[in-house]
Amino acid sequence: MSNTMSNHEYEYKGALYNGFIILFINLVFIPLLIAALFVFLPDPLSAAAIVPAAVLGLIFFIMLFGYFVQQPNQSRVMIFFGEYRGTYRGTGYWWRNPFMTAKKISLRIRNMDVAPIKVNDKVGNPVMIGMVLVWKVKDTYRSVFDIDAQPDEVIGEGSDVKVVSHKQSALESFVRIQSDAALREVTSHYAYDNEENSKDEITLRSGAHEIVERLEEKLNERLSMAGIEVVEARLNYLAYAPEIAAVMLRRQQASAIISAREKIVQGAVGMVKMALDELKSEGVVELDEERKATMVSNLLVVLCADEPAQPVVNTGSLYN
Repeated sequence: MSNTMSNHEYEYKGALYNGFIILFINLVFIPLLIAALFVFLPDPLSAAAIVPAAVLGLIFFIMLFGYFVQQPNQSRVMIFFGEYRGTYRGTGYWWRNPFMTAKKISLRIRNMDVAPIKVNDKVGNPVMIGMVLVWKVKDTYRSVFDIDAQPDEVIGEGSDVKVVSHKQSALESFVRIQSDAALREVTSHYAYDNEENSKDEITLRSGAHEIVERLEEKLNERLSMAGIEVVEARLNYLAYAPEIAAVMLRRQQASAIISAREKIVQGAVGMVKMALDELKSEGVVELDEERKATMVSNLLVVLCADEPAQPVVNTGSLYN
């Protein structure tokens, strides 16, 4: 397939000249030729002097539109009367054919903060989720010709003139909309948190690495059509939606209390068993089954109570 029929980026192979050399020719050499026509010809006002001077003056004016400066991580998409001729990624001060359009496209890394959106997770709970996206343009052909945008506008007058790039706005709008769609799609495949019967399931809270990998995969699928590469995507906000946040907070608190109680009971049982074993092995006292049950009950009350136990001193016989 020829370059003119290609639908992807390729390197510009056309003519480019050092801008300083062309600037010298344009500002010094051409004016000297025009002056020489009027100085050395016998009749300065004859057609032999005026016509070449007019032609040289027109060339001087046209050449002024061929200069451009390109910095690192910038590119120029070269278009000659509607035909794509390639992308130039070099740096420096250059001059190209003034009739060739050179659209400037930045290849630098950009950040985008995708504001939290409300999405239903896998089990139907509404959650608020947001992310930070780091991206850059990889294929300049697609970013210029596959994304529709209005032509650039010149706004203002005099010293307040500025050029508004609708292409840049259209590109950022495309990235934001597709990022929103990818985030919604990924969120719908995972629950916010583990359910009681699915402790090993990947969730939005626990599966950060897996979630990010899948999110980057979906983003690259959607943004590659515009020649955009995702450098990094990270979740920066995750919470239940306001309408269920209070209920889910109480649920989490209840789960935390139950887990804490389980740990306390397990520890208390171990301490009671240790106490009974130590009393028996050291021969401190012989307890029948009823006394053991009473001791176990008292120790569990002391160890598992929310508040410190109030001791009661028995000054009589244990058998009274």
